Amino acid sequence: MRIKDLSMTLAGSTLIVTLAASPALAGGTSLPDPDTAAVSAVHRTALDQGAPGALTRIDEGHRSHHVATGEADTAARTPMDTGRRFRVGSVSKTFTAVVLLQLAAEGRIELDAPANRYLPEPLPDGRITVRHLLSHRSGLYDYTDDMFQQTVPGFEAVRNKVFSYQELIDLSTAHPLNNAPGAAYSYSNTNFVVLGRLIEHTTGTPVATHYQQRIVAPLRLRDTSYVHPRTSLSGSYARGYLRPDDTTLPLVDSTEQTVSWAQSAGAVISSGKDLNRFFTALMSGRLLPAAQLADMTAMVPVSADGKQSYGLGLRGRTLSCGTTVYGHTGTVQGYYTYAFTTRDGARSMTSLANTSNNGTVNAMLGGTLEASFCGSDAAGTRPAGV
Repeated sequence: MRIKDLSMTLAGSTLIVTLAASPALAGGTSLPDPDTAAVSAVHRTALDQGAPGALTRIDEGHRSHHVATGEADTAARTPMDTGRRFRVGSVSKTFTAVVLLQLAAEGRIELDAPANRYLPEPLPDGRITVRHLLSHRSGLYDYTDDMFQQTVPGFEAVRNKVFSYQELIDLSTAHPLNNAPGAAYSYSNTNFVVLGRLIEHTTGTPVATHYQQRIVAPLRLRDTSYVHPRTSLSGSYARGYLRPDDTTLPLVDSTEQTVSWAQSAGAVISSGKDLNRFFTALMSGRLLPAAQLADMTAMVPVSADGKQSYGLGLRGRTLSCGTTVYGHTGTVQGYYTYAFTTRDGARSMTSLANTSNNGTVNAMLGGTLEASFCGSDAAGTRPAGV
């Protein structure tokens, strides 16, 4: 790529970099330019509220914006930068959904068939379909509600533990369903653990291999891996810091863990560059045939104001400027992630804060969506009613 423009600014502890290709190579949307100063302000507020560091990467055609603030490693005092790997948490669910929908396109799985058709051990309610699992409408209890009732002790109890899929499913099915299958949206990690079990039983191939062969290799995602049950991250990465429930106690370094408690619901490792490439490819039709992408993006409102919606392993967010973006959020011990793109995949954004169990930071980090996709038209900076 021939670079026409590279600009760098340093605002406080925030490094902002913009890379732009020559006009002949550039492409993108008709959206307003991202407001990187507003992104930086979100980062600084997140740091004020307890995050050691934050990063945001915005990609559009051959133009890229990089904003990094704070520290990737508090012990070494290593500055954050946007090239670092991190644990993406529930953004993994979109990876799992892509694999499942590719299998549906191949005729190996039917979305509206009972999930028990594809499982070695049946779920307690035979009415639960594959589509119910993908859309969080199965009613299956989320076993993590029990597992992490006490945040740090719960984490330490499972940090190095290796679960089978069935062990996790059994933790859920020891409870009654939250609702009848299909009756209501009820977000549950159990759904995507069941889908991992379903994929492996149906194909005889590990989920890790499906991720690699169907997504990582075709898209050349050099920073993306699924190393379960290994505990370490490789290369350049951001360390994760878990806030105890007693907020007077110091943050707990939660970087090394198996994430076996989540597996196909949350154990992928990636980077801002790779997540942007993944969601761009997904929404532009490179990973799924048109019919399966239409299934995935058939969104149903899941918030009272209708601005948040869920499809099949995919979240939708309607922003203050009227733009709806698609992707997923992720929470895993020590990491909050937002990874979203426009419906055509033309502009993609990933943000990370390297802490968790801090809802204020998580909510604040969502402000990078407004700044990245609405620019200076974001709520609070544009005239009322526009």
